[in-house]
Amino acid sequence: MSNDTAYLVVTTTAADRADADRLARSLVDRRLAACVQVTGPVTSRYRWQGRVETAEEWLITAKTRADRYPALEAELSRAHPYEVPEILAVPVSAGLPAYLAWIDESLAEPPGG
Repeated sequence: MSNDTAYLVVTTTAADRADADRLARSLVDRRLAACVQVTGPVTSRYRWQGRVETAEEWLITAKTRADRYPALEAELSRAHPYEVPEILAVPVSAGLPAYLAWIDESLAEPPGG
């Protein structure tokens, strides 16, 4: 079922589990993501400041809506310890309607909130 890219999967990484958990908690607590998974450790190989680096990192995967992305990006940019954090958003082309409805429900402000 198509959803016109109203939903996104956003990824970032963190150097350690504590930072990954802190970032995940922040996104869910602020209703910027309905669900955030922390996976790791993973090995990342990348070019940084002219050198090829290898690091053990924790992968953070957030499920959200496109309308929440600007605030989610701002929060990750503010709270992330990296100078230039990975923040990538991938459109969801299809998804279980009940799961997408759950994302909507999870991101909704509580009554009176």
